[in-house]
Amino acid sequence: MTFQVLNWRTLPWIKATRPQWRYALRNGIAMCLALSFAYYINLDEPYWAMTSAAVVSFPTVGGVISKSFGRIAGSLLGACAAILIAGHTMTDPWFFLLSMSAWIAFCTWACAMFMNNVAYAFQLAGYTCAIIAFPLVNLVEATQLWEIAQARVCEVIVGIISGALMMMIMPSTSDGTALLTALKKMHARILEHASLLWQPENSDAVRTAHESVIGQILTMNLLRIQAFWSHYRFRRQNSLLNYLLHQQLRLTSVISSLRRMLMNWPTPPENTREVLESLFAELAKPNADACTVARIIAPLAPADPLDFRHHAFWHRLRYFCRLYLSSSSWLRRLENASAITEFDVPKAPALARRTDHAEALLNGVRTFIALVMVGAWTINAQWSSGPAALTLAAICCVLYSISPSPFNSLTLLLRTLLLLSLFSFVVKFGLMVQISDLWQFLLFLFPLIITMQLLKLQMPKFAGLWGQMIVFMGSFISVSNPPVYDFGSFLNDNLAKILGVGLAWLAFAVLKPGSDARKSRRHIRSLRRHFVDQLSRHPQQSEHEFESLVYHYISQLSNSQDAMARRWLLRWGVVLLNCSHVVWQLRDWETRSDPLVQVRDLCISLLRDVMSERGVQQRPLASALEELQRIYEALGHHHQPAARELAAIVWRLYCSLSQLEQAPQAGTIETRAT
Repeated sequence: MTFQVLNWRTLPWIKATRPQWRYALRNGIAMCLALSFAYYINLDEPYWAMTSAAVVSFPTVGGVISKSFGRIAGSLLGACAAILIAGHTMTDPWFFLLSMSAWIAFCTWACAMFMNNVAYAFQLAGYTCAIIAFPLVNLVEATQLWEIAQARVCEVIVGIISGALMMMIMPSTSDGTALLTALKKMHARILEHASLLWQPENSDAVRTAHESVIGQILTMNLLRIQAFWSHYRFRRQNSLLNYLLHQQLRLTSVISSLRRMLMNWPTPPENTREVLESLFAELAKPNADACTVARIIAPLAPADPLDFRHHAFWHRLRYFCRLYLSSSSWLRRLENASAITEFDVPKAPALARRTDHAEALLNGVRTFIALVMVGAWTINAQWSSGPAALTLAAICCVLYSISPSPFNSLTLLLRTLLLLSLFSFVVKFGLMVQISDLWQFLLFLFPLIITMQLLKLQMPKFAGLWGQMIVFMGSFISVSNPPVYDFGSFLNDNLAKILGVGLAWLAFAVLKPGSDARKSRRHIRSLRRHFVDQLSRHPQQSEHEFESLVYHYISQLSNSQDAMARRWLLRWGVVLLNCSHVVWQLRDWETRSDPLVQVRDLCISLLRDVMSERGVQQRPLASALEELQRIYEALGHHHQPAARELAAIVWRLYCSLSQLEQAPQAGTIETRAT
């Protein structure tokens, strides 16, 4: 038996690295500094300043700045809402409850409707209003409303200033460095992804890898936003960063398109895999150039002018190489750019961020019903600690309404609150009752926070638990000015907080946010509707916009446990995206008034007959596939080079569209598998 746990080398303070120590010290000092300053200026509940410093303790400067702006704006908006609602409805508890529930429900709906810092600001506006207003039900003097709201906002600002000050004194890794590193890693991973997908195997590993690559590219958009806030250089180069993300999405689409051609190509050249491996090795080099790449892929050049399949694959492979080399060049220029360098970047729209309106509305309705039920029970029971239950229920409903797995998050929070109840009892009635000065308590609190921050970094599996314990620890210990040691009130408040989270969990269980299967079906219908728009003469969305929209929808279910829902959403998204690329290529094809143009228009009209928002028309699909096969086989033997070029494009369309043969018919009841 070994005693590795007792080995001094495994202690968190010993095995911590320098970046981990910097992160822990910065956040620990910020939390203690916020608590001390709030206590010094006689704020009645200074622990909220410590909580605010913990909430904005991001590892990068951009994250601290962006979240601080969102937190300040949300706190001010929530405080104004609390003053207006409580000031006009305090005399009528039921009117007060309904008004507060409606406001927090609106904030919950707005969180789902917006993204990033705007959503974060509405989260803060919702539960800041709850933190300020719900405890006011026990007040008699309405004049105290302004004082309490002012104190809560001051505590939030003190925590933010403390965190920002420590970030200036002990700065972390630059957001720009983190973004550049992530971009280069993803650029290299695209080659690995291509090597995996261009193999004949068809397994779940391929689907999982495709979802993972899409999710990581879209996640880098958050790093781009943080870099935007961290340095002037990256604000000037924001358009280039956005363009690079679009290029990586386009490379992912081209990889998928080439896979479909390889899967439908009856007789590819025998040396295809060997040449592709040599290509991957060359593209992975930092100094890869177009001439060397051209010499490597030259053995795959089609020799037979009538082999339109070979020509289609060859042109698409060359397009992939050009895109990859172009992205490599832009990355090198970005890495070597100075703070004043400006680039003439091709225009690219912002990455699409669509909202599920049905789920956003359900989130708001669920929050309203849950708070009204909890408030009605509190009013009828006349429980003095009922406001604490209402506050925690409101925080959970707002905070976890947009979580991909709310039940897991709520269960983790319940475990955290139970552990904090036991821990805070020992600290408050075993240690704090014997302390008369704040500095004595800080001698205990500072090393405790440092240890918890190190454990959060060193134990990724329990990082969520440690993070929640750090954030909620202040509200459980309740370092107030003056201190209060009432065991009955302490027990009631802790029990109310746990019950508030439990009632929120019950609300999520009764009013479910929608199963992943239903969400998948909604996303698929939305993709089909937007694809039908792509077939119109003047589509509302460009090729880039539709591409990022498809990948955004796919990423929404990347963490789902429903494998069938993820699989069908990915399949529909990839098929429609590949067809969309072919449609745009057909539009850009030669605009001449000859029979070939009529054939092109016929191919697009076949897609209109096959696809609708309700699904696939199976009979028109079979007829369309037969017609497309007849077209590309006839054009493949045509004497005109333009006809053979069109045959290659039509064959690509056939390869993409053939995947829909497995889709259910339009008008039928979609099963869970769809």
